[in-house]
Amino acid sequence: MSKQRGYHSVKYNFIMNFILTASNFIFPLLTFPYVSRILLASSNGKVNFAASVANYFMMVASLGIPTYGIRACAKVRDDKESLSKTAQEILFINLVATVLVTLTYLVCIFTIPKFAQDKVLYLIEGANIVLNMFGANWIYQALEQYDYITARSVFFKFVSMILMFLLVHQQSDYRVYAAITVLAAVGSNVLNFIRLRKFIVFRKFKNYEFKKHLKPIFVLFAQNVTVSIYTNLDTVMLGFMKNDEAVGLYTAAVKVKGILLSIVASLGNVLLPRMSYYVKHNVKDKFYQLIRLALNAELFMAFPLAIYFSIESRNSILLLAGQGYLGAIPAMAIITIAIIPNGLTGVIGVQTLTPLNREKQVLYSVIVGAISDFVLNLLMIPQWGATGAALATTIAEFLVLLVQIILARDILQNVAHGIQIAKYLSITVAAAIPTFILTQRLECNVLINLVITAVVFFGIYFLILYFVKDELLNRALDNKVTRKLIRK
Repeated sequence: MSKQRGYHSVKYNFIMNFILTASNFIFPLLTFPYVSRILLASSNGKVNFAASVANYFMMVASLGIPTYGIRACAKVRDDKESLSKTAQEILFINLVATVLVTLTYLVCIFTIPKFAQDKVLYLIEGANIVLNMFGANWIYQALEQYDYITARSVFFKFVSMILMFLLVHQQSDYRVYAAITVLAAVGSNVLNFIRLRKFIVFRKFKNYEFKKHLKPIFVLFAQNVTVSIYTNLDTVMLGFMKNDEAVGLYTAAVKVKGILLSIVASLGNVLLPRMSYYVKHNVKDKFYQLIRLALNAELFMAFPLAIYFSIESRNSILLLAGQGYLGAIPAMAIITIAIIPNGLTGVIGVQTLTPLNREKQVLYSVIVGAISDFVLNLLMIPQWGATGAALATTIAEFLVLLVQIILARDILQNVAHGIQIAKYLSITVAAAIPTFILTQRLECNVLINLVITAVVFFGIYFLILYFVKDELLNRALDNKVTRKLIRK
């Protein structure tokens, strides 16, 4: 039995993922204000509508592999032979699905009128489907290669940012912008595939076991399909029921939410392989410890970020997108609240139930969210456009959270005593009240306004946490305690 090398601590992985998260935050802040003013809402809407359509096909091609692959490979990662065989089996399933989906996508481009009128744009976005398979990111995540994931992602984002400023100069450059976003997202995936030889062998094994992977993969796929209904369908429904401008406005609001959610989810993203490993080896104490840590970390970050940016939705939109996107302000004020349930379901569903092989329960929860989101979109989009889509998605996220809490109550009762919802919510409200009053009275430059209100809001928030001796904040400040808490 050949052994794999050791793994970094959760803390190291968190730091790497936090750097990755910071890049996901910084690069859009640098590029989105420029791009939104060049492309305007209509062209920006075209790109995002095409991306949403391509994402549906990419989701089908991926099946449930992005999540299942992490769990399956993490459980055998200490044995290179078993890891290689498992990875090859999953890669082959992914290859077959990708070929079939790519052919279907090409047929749709040339036969559906809305797609056929801009074939080049849809072909560009379709590159995501093929390159996503080559990335095999689930293997790198299972092996906790977050330093490599971070380094390559930051590099390609930097290259894409430079290209954006060099090549996107007028509204008609929206196809160039689409190609650059594809490069930023999946440009490194071919390099990923080549680098796999460092971790797995590609020789032929006897007795491949494809069948054992199919059931969990399709269960997780069904879960991904339903999740996508309230992550991508709102954009698609806006495109069909309204117009490109409505999609562009909604994109501006969702862009901010996406940035914030990536920050909130920065810890939870690194936990799935470690928690799957603990489940496999029946290390219950550490499993529960990580759940408690993750839930408190989500609350610690989600409450203040959601409330602050909801209060400052007007100034945030003006700074990021400009006067042409004023119609996105109500949508942003609503949808930023969704990062609270979204972050918590990431921990309860993906990081807790999935490692326990209870992905069917996650599926049930997202079915509830998908159905409610679809119905609410039908009712709200015709009347309120982007704002209606934002409200529908936010309600759906809270319903998913409610169902997951009910289904995971046997696990959550083991950590409930340590979850500090009331504390983080009350301190957030205490910081929000003076901030709301201040932002109504300030009459200065948008950037200066945001700086002042951010200093006031987060200053109050962290000062109160400091004086009440919040455990998470103290651990962040006390490096020795932090090492002791989440050492390898």
